[in-house]
Amino acid sequence: MVNYVWLALILCGAVVAGLRGQVEVVTKAALDGAQLGVKTALSLIGIISFWLGIMRLAEAAGLVRVLARLVRPLTAWLFPDVPRNHPAIGAIVMNLSANMLGLGNAATPMGLVAMRELQKLNPTPDLASPAMCTFLALNTSCLTLVPSTVVGLRAIYGSQDPTAVVGTTICATACGMLSAVVADRILRRVYGHR
Repeated sequence: MVNYVWLALILCGAVVAGLRGQVEVVTKAALDGAQLGVKTALSLIGIISFWLGIMRLAEAAGLVRVLARLVRPLTAWLFPDVPRNHPAIGAIVMNLSANMLGLGNAATPMGLVAMRELQKLNPTPDLASPAMCTFLALNTSCLTLVPSTVVGLRAIYGSQDPTAVVGTTICATACGMLSAVVADRILRRVYGHR
């Protein structure tokens, strides 16, 4: 649906520019936008590479297992259907850790692994299990402690205080995650799940 909206906006812009005799404005805007997109993407590579490297080091050093042990009471409460040492728990912890660092792109592969592992435990493969729904709610609303991508973008575009958004980001994402957990608990009770 969003693709149709974008297509409609582009076509409307081209038609209006054509009717006003200013087609070169659309062409220039398209080329400038493409150039800006490439510059921004290249600038973010360093930031993303750094945090992905940190995540890989943490995984290789066994920090994921330690972190999984530390949050075991929380994961046991949030995911009562998932066995304690199941690979899904490690993938969930890695996904949430990446999200907490503001690295949605690094969180995605671990989120896919977590869903694949949760699907193996799913008694009804055609429907999402309660654990899958809980994970999706957490992944979507995860607390962000270090909004690294946003801070990086603000720095790239010359913000005088790129980290000014950290406090409000923590507050907003904490509210979102708390709401997701409360909604998940309520819906589990309504639909008869633990």
